[in-house]
Amino acid sequence: MIRNLRGDVKVLCDLAHVSRSGYYRWLKTADEPDKDHEDYLKIKTIFDESRGRYGWRSIKMYLPEMNHKKIQRLMRKYGLIANVRRRNPYKAIMKKRLEHRIFPNKLQRMFDQSAPYTVFCTDITYIPFQSVFAYLSVVKDIASGEVVAWHLSRGLEEDLVLQTLTQMPQVHEDALIHSDQGFHYTNPQYIAAVEALGIVQSMSGKGSCIDNAPIESFFGHLKDELDYQSCTSFEELRSRIDEYMRYYNCERKQWTHNKMSPIQYREHLLTKSSVGVGFQSVY
Repeated sequence: MIRNLRGDVKVLCDLAHVSRSGYYRWLKTADEPDKDHEDYLKIKTIFDESRGRYGWRSIKMYLPEMNHKKIQRLMRKYGLIANVRRRNPYKAIMKKRLEHRIFPNKLQRMFDQSAPYTVFCTDITYIPFQSVFAYLSVVKDIASGEVVAWHLSRGLEEDLVLQTLTQMPQVHEDALIHSDQGFHYTNPQYIAAVEALGIVQSMSGKGSCIDNAPIESFFGHLKDELDYQSCTSFEELRSRIDEYMRYYNCERKQWTHNKMSPIQYREHLLTKSSVGVGFQSVY
């Protein structure tokens, strides 16, 4: 307003309740381009071309003349957040576990088993939905591939694996259950519950995912085939997981099991030989 009026600057500044120094400072910069905005457009162009995958470090490589702190500041200012893979919170908690009991690896990657309900593997995975996580505990029969027990929870409390064990079927007298060294499985409560079922524990080497490959493979199939991200509630997610387990066990055929579903293959193994015959000992 002041700039477009003719007259005494002091009077006009008084009327507008601004200082003369402030007015002249504004007048000096009013026609200058917004440097922040120009730099933001450069950053956003690179960010968009990366489909939102680039963070400030990657963008800095394309804008060597721009200070990295400015790139960070402008990305925060304009809400440019890179789509990065989230850390598995379960694995993070494992690193902070207490010194509980560790069991030797008795399975030793002997995944070719022929006696159902004799050798099991178990683990926990996280399921992201609606900007939060749910946690799925699973027990899988290695011989047939059947998922024999599972439990979904909103948290990672010890009860997650204890509730899973309550679903276990009647097992062979020489049964073994294999897991990683996560704090859930080294916890005295879990150890006691497994012993009460008459099952022997086995554990992977520290940081060795391949030692528990069957369960890792199952989690991969589940996350590839189940539409969990569109779930709007925990109850809906649990219902979809229950339905997927039914489909996986009863309908999903597997090449390595003579094109049979896990339950069909379990019955095939039981018919082929009595339980225990052909069992490859892991002791």
